[in-house]
Amino acid sequence: MTEPTAPYDAPGAPGDPGDPGAPDDRAHDGAPAGPEDAMPVLPDPGPGDPAQVPAPGAGTPTAEDARAALLAVRAEVGKAVVGQDVAVTGLVVALLCRGHVLLEGVPGTAKTLLVRALAASLRLGTARVQFTPDLMPGDVTGSLVYDAGQSDLVFREGPVFTNLLLADEINRTPPKTQASLLEAMEERQVTVDGRARPLPAPFVVAATQNPVEQEGTYPLPEAQLDRFLLKLRLPLPPREVELEVLSRHAAGFDPRDLDAAGLRPVAGPEHLEAARRAVTAVRVTPEVLGYVVDVVRATREAPSLSLGVSPRGATMLLAAARAWAWLTGRDYVTPDDVKALVPATLGHRVQLRPEAELEGVTVEAVLASVLAGVPVPR
Repeated sequence: MTEPTAPYDAPGAPGDPGDPGAPDDRAHDGAPAGPEDAMPVLPDPGPGDPAQVPAPGAGTPTAEDARAALLAVRAEVGKAVVGQDVAVTGLVVALLCRGHVLLEGVPGTAKTLLVRALAASLRLGTARVQFTPDLMPGDVTGSLVYDAGQSDLVFREGPVFTNLLLADEINRTPPKTQASLLEAMEERQVTVDGRARPLPAPFVVAATQNPVEQEGTYPLPEAQLDRFLLKLRLPLPPREVELEVLSRHAAGFDPRDLDAAGLRPVAGPEHLEAARRAVTAVRVTPEVLGYVVDVVRATREAPSLSLGVSPRGATMLLAAARAWAWLTGRDYVTPDDVKALVPATLGHRVQLRPEAELEGVTVEAVLASVLAGVPVPR
């Protein structure tokens, strides 16, 4: 691991076997993630003063206008989805970074509804693809079809030519169809018949998958998992949240009719562009850059991992930390921003060794051990 670039608060050598606080992957076996391992949540925008959110087409928004609009997105999504604030935060961060999100949860945890509600709160082009075993690559990217009027083959765009693509149950389609998204996710273009066709900007893929059912599924390969900025797990709700869900349904809420629920677009491409410009101005000190590199390199040396985080993972962790810092009203990144985004940004980029899996070691435990062992800059 590289030497730290600035003085650190290191009361003891975390890797010393004699240190009772030494990180041990197995010590975290089965333990739930602590508060420091949980992804942060966007602040509540409050009851919603219309004056705080600029009206569509009201001129070029400022950075503050963009922040207010994106915070209002959380309130809009909350009209349809209860108790998934962490996932909403992750989706907003992904929009700022123009990254992609993989949503994982058991059936019935509002994965698809969450993305539909996000689409309803944004003035962006949206499309949905239900991934099935017989779906072909051309069904996603588009293909050449014969036009009788022109007596020639013409390109017909697929659903990937949109701003927000919902890839529903992405692990139910074969690898050749999953691979059709690789170029689109990384290069923002589709190549058909030797010609590259650019995708609209922004372009974000929100994919869902079910982690408990394995029959008829095709696990995503590491190359495609690495292209997702975040992997967010949607847990089963606690009792009070489930009561709120049932109360809304008893009052007439219909998840198939989001217009009736009162969802309206509160942000558009101009807000996202203003926000992205502001995020690029967020300062990152050499000490924090060194901390990101040290965390990533520590995953490559973790004894329980057969695959550590790639340099692309490091750049995505930095981008997510800058976006989160800006959303919270700061123009600089702190080590706490980096630590907060590590589980969602790096968890799907590492692989456990088979022997570690047999011992019950989890990825979350290994990442917590890595964070405990890397000195934090002052």
